[in-house]
Amino acid sequence: MATLLEMRGITKEFPGVKALDRVSLSVEEGEIHALVGENGAGKSTLMKVLSGVYPHGSYTGDIVYDGEVQSFGGIRDSEAMGIIIIHQELALVPLLSVAENIYLGNERATKGIMDWRATRAGAARLLARVGLKEHPDTLVDALGLGKQQLVEIAKALSKDVRLLILDEPTSSLNETDSAKLLDLLLEFKRQGVTSILISHKLNEISKVADTITVIRDGAAVSRLDCRTGISEGDIIRDMVGRSLDDRYPPKVDTTTPEVAMRVQNWCVTHPLHSDRQVVKDVSFHVNKGEVLGIAGLMGAGRTELAMSLFGRSYGSHITGEVQINGTAADLSTVRRAINAGLAYATEDRKTYGLVLDDTIRRNVPLANLSGVSDGMVVNREREAEVAARYRTRLNIKSSSIEQETVNLSGGNQQKVVLSKWLFADPDVLILDEPTRGIDVGAKYEIYTVIRDLAAAGKAIVVISSEMPELLGITDRIYVMNEGRFVGEMPTADASQEKIMATIIRSGDRT
Repeated sequence: MATLLEMRGITKEFPGVKALDRVSLSVEEGEIHALVGENGAGKSTLMKVLSGVYPHGSYTGDIVYDGEVQSFGGIRDSEAMGIIIIHQELALVPLLSVAENIYLGNERATKGIMDWRATRAGAARLLARVGLKEHPDTLVDALGLGKQQLVEIAKALSKDVRLLILDEPTSSLNETDSAKLLDLLLEFKRQGVTSILISHKLNEISKVADTITVIRDGAAVSRLDCRTGISEGDIIRDMVGRSLDDRYPPKVDTTTPEVAMRVQNWCVTHPLHSDRQVVKDVSFHVNKGEVLGIAGLMGAGRTELAMSLFGRSYGSHITGEVQINGTAADLSTVRRAINAGLAYATEDRKTYGLVLDDTIRRNVPLANLSGVSDGMVVNREREAEVAARYRTRLNIKSSSIEQETVNLSGGNQQKVVLSKWLFADPDVLILDEPTRGIDVGAKYEIYTVIRDLAAAGKAIVVISSEMPELLGITDRIYVMNEGRFVGEMPTADASQEKIMATIIRSGDRT
């Protein structure tokens, strides 16, 4: 195969940080090339250099595309050459139609007047190509995440893509939608489209990639040919610089007989559709020192349950009772939930978990400002001491506590979210998708924090779409489907097959 892309000796620096250090990358035409590495290794930065987000002149080194040295001054320059990047955070406008989103910035127009017939017809052809049956006039807001991701790909195809870059495309998708997207990449490969896939999910990479480039600490450390046979252990060793024999810390049973939180007959109605109940008569408990898992498919109601418990942050017509440490708990507002000893780390850390344009120092104490205040005034020295302590405790990789959280990698952002809730010192901590979009090394560190908290007597509830994760870190698992708890089992007796069988059986009964 001919070489489509070469990046030679790319170096990119930010104030105080060398993000890329003479990185070289070679991609063959028609292949799926995976780019892997720990959070903060430089993968996304390298792709932003390639796509012109970081323009020529802001880095050193050469981009050779289609046999010629390129000097992209912006993303439009790279798109004109058929290089299209789809970022981890989707760039769709929710209240515009699918057709409008597909051609946004690339409108079908004549002399400034939109040709709506051509727009809808073109969108329909592109939707069919990615396997979507939705009408082009459907609002993006009405689609699930999996379908929104396919709309992004249709948008890329509208620009005559030759090289498609996907940054963590399945991080927010369930297993079914992830499989569909990977199958679509394989179909594009058969059609001659070249892809660069950034992903932390090694099983997905093994399924579709032809070649893997591993980046560690801003440098390309290895190039692996998947066609000759490689193991996930080989990839992990190159990613983290050491072998990682165990994906999860040793599990020690720290569960006590004391119930930390008991929920009884909890019901929640959709906030906009009063005839739709999303949580249906759920009852469960979690003990002190226990890591409890909640398994289920996307849309089962797990996040809705967690958010409704945490200060009624979601839903309407909420009924039921909650006891924390044997006493009826007032969870009617977020502040009262925190005061009652409950904390919730959201699945969407960028929107709800952090103040992105503020520093680590300012984010860490947010859930417990009284702990760094003298009366109504924040003590800046105490604030800095707390932030520095948790930066060290959770190994948050940053230039200092004054670094804005928007500039941290996903794994380090998640550590700041955990730091915020650890400083609040809750009795019960609900973690919603705690390792989404995080590399295997950072995952292990977060798993270790979870087990340490359980050993200290805290009760932890983990919601995760990754069944191996639940099986690896929890002590007991509830299975949720269509708003109900449909099964309960000790993790020692659980398996992915048993959990899925429970979901399927419950669906057959409804």
